[in-house]
Amino acid sequence: METNETQAASMPRIGDKAPAFKAVTTQGDIDFPKQYEGSWVILSSHPADFTPVCTSEFMTFAKLAPDFEKLNTKLVGLSVDGLYSHIAWLRTIKEKIEYKGMKDIEVKFPLIEDITMDVAKKYGMIQPGESNTKAVRAVFVIDPKGIIRTIIYYPLSMGRNFDELIRVIQALQTADAFSIATPADWRPGDDVIVPPAGSCGVAKDRMEGKAAGVTCHDWFFCTKKISKEEVLSKIQAK
Repeated sequence: METNETQAASMPRIGDKAPAFKAVTTQGDIDFPKQYEGSWVILSSHPADFTPVCTSEFMTFAKLAPDFEKLNTKLVGLSVDGLYSHIAWLRTIKEKIEYKGMKDIEVKFPLIEDITMDVAKKYGMIQPGESNTKAVRAVFVIDPKGIIRTIIYYPLSMGRNFDELIRVIQALQTADAFSIATPADWRPGDDVIVPPAGSCGVAKDRMEGKAAGVTCHDWFFCTKKISKEEVLSKIQAK
């Protein structure tokens, strides 16, 4: 019998290749992550169809889909419900649900059928402390090479913060594009963190203010400005 420890040990981690799988979705068959090579992906799970928190989340995902698309990011959803349940729920969202100004919302990204829980278990989405039969609200951010770059878990009772999900994508892409790190609460246009200098001479230049555009608060903490326009020109789809 699989223990909590065994399950935790098998969960993918940041830096791992995203576990591969094939599945049926509301948009046809899926071969993941192979068919998404070249794009960023947010793979997210929700506990169940026809539940209120999940409904608010899927409406928000669908509304923000164009914003994710601008960041070359595809959305893929999953729950352990069946395909016909998914289809009925998404139809209900479009035809009946109005929430926070969102109305007539059509979910066009794929929602995976996972009644066997095979995919959910591969990704550690089943958390026995929460439920043995429902996936928690997991988020996996996967880069164009199929590498897991961020993992976020939420309990069943709490909806996700979508501003943060967009910020995560922006920060990861900016770090890759400019070889920098992003500080707490970073948004495009804020100062970024410059990696530690690789030689004593470079470090000395930084501390003495000779490194162009770099401000050092101490030897280990240097920042520089990258404009919002420059960041967005690099990370947004043309």
